[in-house]
Amino acid sequence: MKKIGILRGMETTFPDALVSWINKNYKGVTAEFIMLDAVTMEGDSGYDVIIDRISHEVPFYRSFLKWASIKGTYVINNPFWWSADDKFIDNIIAEQAGVAVPKTLILPHKQHPPNTQDTSFRNLKFPLDWDAVADYVGFPSFLKPHDGGGWRAVTKVSNLEELWAAYNESGDDCMMLQEGIAFTDYYRCYGIGRKYVKIMKYNPDAEPHLRYHDVSQEKTDPKLFKKMERDVLALCKALGYDMNTVEFAVRDGIPYAIDFMNPAPDADYNSVGQENFEWVVTHMAKFAVQMAKAKKKEVQFTNLGALYPDA
Repeated sequence: MKKIGILRGMETTFPDALVSWINKNYKGVTAEFIMLDAVTMEGDSGYDVIIDRISHEVPFYRSFLKWASIKGTYVINNPFWWSADDKFIDNIIAEQAGVAVPKTLILPHKQHPPNTQDTSFRNLKFPLDWDAVADYVGFPSFLKPHDGGGWRAVTKVSNLEELWAAYNESGDDCMMLQEGIAFTDYYRCYGIGRKYVKIMKYNPDAEPHLRYHDVSQEKTDPKLFKKMERDVLALCKALGYDMNTVEFAVRDGIPYAIDFMNPAPDADYNSVGQENFEWVVTHMAKFAVQMAKAKKKEVQFTNLGALYPDA
């Protein structure tokens, strides 16, 4: 019997529905919620596939998932890729994958990170060339943590004074400044298994529970739809994500990828709605079962021997 484990946090509707759907609709596979104790170096996880919904908030879970991956479990999403990721670098990767992105730059920490001192920053020019920053990105723009999520500490700024005020409140976060895209349409897209895509109209300005509902009812242009579908797959393949959401702001007919580092994306029934919820549950289940039954799974950890053959 193949086993799929779900590592969950506070969310309920998606993981509950996923476990129920797999156990009801697939023979030879069982799904359950993982219960962990102390983890030793020996043995293995006991699961063919683990779906991770919480390790970005709990370092113990992240280390466990790396261990499970090394031991042969296929983890969704890859904990090694995820740990190495940040939103600034993702923009560089997106450009190389042929996806349009806003102009973006990163800024040094306003305050020293823990366990550092003045001499740790002798490599930095001071003061920063704020005029060059403004000229490159333009206004309005958005200041956000380069590794953030869930709209944490995101501030829209319209001039240098507002940028300075927001930057001065950023603490020891490494902040990213990104061009604001004046969009005519906005979409949020699920990418599952690097092969299934669900394109959803989305309203980022609406109340959270209305963002999938308070949207235009006009039909999406087929060329735009095809371009977004292609870009979602390109991004997920380039980033190595089997579950992700990609947000596009459409300006002059071009979809700009605004936010696409979402390896544990919102899949709650109460926010995404019934149609989107059913799609993400069934397609995540389908892919997880495919990987559980696969005779040869993708290697998810770095082959150190290939990097250091003489070690």
